[in-house]
Amino acid sequence: MDLTADLTGASVLVTGNAVAARRAVRRYRAAGAVVSTIECPAHFRTSAMDEVLLVAAVDDGDPGWEPLRTACRLHGVFMVSEPAALPGRHVTLVGGGPGPVDLLTERAKEALREADVVYYDRLGPVEGLTQLAPGALLVDVGKTPGHHKIPQHEIEAMLVSTARSGARVVRLKGGDPYVFGRGGEELAACAAAGVPVSVVPGISSSIAVPGAAGIPVTHRGISRMFTVVSGHAPLSDSELEHLAGLGGTIVVLMGVGTLRDTAAGLERAGMRADMPAAVIERGFRPGQRTTIATLGTLPAAAALASNPAVLVIGEVVSLAGTPEQALLDSLASTLETS
Repeated sequence: MDLTADLTGASVLVTGNAVAARRAVRRYRAAGAVVSTIECPAHFRTSAMDEVLLVAAVDDGDPGWEPLRTACRLHGVFMVSEPAALPGRHVTLVGGGPGPVDLLTERAKEALREADVVYYDRLGPVEGLTQLAPGALLVDVGKTPGHHKIPQHEIEAMLVSTARSGARVVRLKGGDPYVFGRGGEELAACAAAGVPVSVVPGISSSIAVPGAAGIPVTHRGISRMFTVVSGHAPLSDSELEHLAGLGGTIVVLMGVGTLRDTAAGLERAGMRADMPAAVIERGFRPGQRTTIATLGTLPAAAALASNPAVLVIGEVVSLAGTPEQALLDSLASTLETS
């Protein structure tokens, strides 16, 4: 339920067993209410209605709560029905997409609503997290380039121990959990500890951020493939040779720090210096900026660029920001020659 009333200081009675009611209790307390609880029908007394503004009745499966409804009517107390919280001892790896809340999937939102604890990083939809996970404990385990606030092995240990305590845990990550998100490592840690784990895919910035800049990673007659590369460390000569030889589009995530090495290495491997290239900074965020140049000139043109950023190299960059009619003309020309 989305709370729209101001419950600051209001007395709210939550009924239902502690496990089923835990999410409702946290949410009403987070809304500023003074919360009291009754865990089983045998403990209910009509005197509990004194000074109560709202009763939140959690559906915990016990049929003995029916007198509660009658008591609310007699005392003129508002009553709302609350679903039981899902069983705990579970971890969900959630892809938060490129940042905006409205690009979260419905399944991701549901996982956040049911969460007892959320471990999040800086690239997810953090601004709306208190509304997405009302009452959940929010823990920032974010990393920045060159600085890990909490080491990865400690994050994995936290996921396991928190779930074992009986909580429903969400690990919220930017983009998709399995695209350079170390989701595979976290899944393996949970599985090794016997903790059930599920995965909610997210929209990867490797596709979304170029799209936000008007750059399709594939386009008929121009590029029929794209390769996604991590930019955290310089590529080897062998990797650069393979990339240059593949053709298509190259997308480098978090590649500002290695941009100069990448560009020079691809030229050494045979890619032409005038290949269109772009850096898109802060995709989908205020201040999104696109720098368009060529492979040879991009390091200088984007000298002041900073992460989070996506580097795109390939002929598709020539379509960046192209008006709709020009795109249609390009497609028509392609169809005529195919």
